[in-house]
Amino acid sequence: MMPKILVSACLLGKPVRYNGRGLDVESSILQQWFTEGRIIVCCPEVDGGLPVPRPPAEIAGGDGAAVLAGTAAVMNRHGTDISTAFISGAQQALATCRQHGINIAVLAENSPSCGSGMIYDGRFGGTQISGAGVTTALLRAHGIRVFNQHEIPAAADAMGHG
Repeated sequence: MMPKILVSACLLGKPVRYNGRGLDVESSILQQWFTEGRIIVCCPEVDGGLPVPRPPAEIAGGDGAAVLAGTAAVMNRHGTDISTAFISGAQQALATCRQHGINIAVLAENSPSCGSGMIYDGRFGGTQISGAGVTTALLRAHGIRVFNQHEIPAAADAMGHG
């Protein structure tokens, strides 16, 4: 059985982002995985109970690991703490990975859920900082390797199926 890969729904063009849009990534590797039935789709924010569209959200006071530790919060643009939905979505993504034996994920960069290298700084000014989103932090804490949409070839190499 070929290994499965967890992939952000928005990267497959599904309109689940805060603005009601997808990200449609052009990738022959993603297409091949999809054709082979290896992709398990998730959107931690929707799975955590947030609507589409929804106000933009950023992590205030740290990154996803800090949110999981309770020392930072995911806030929407209106100042509402929506950390619980983000943590719930992250836990569901982890459960999905366990259910399907997934150890590689390709998630959307810059997202407060799925960012793997860069997230926004929590001030809604467009400034990015180094850090991981809530779902990425939880998956990594459980040994799952997370890549972003610009690292799909690296994810394929990590799976040994370049």
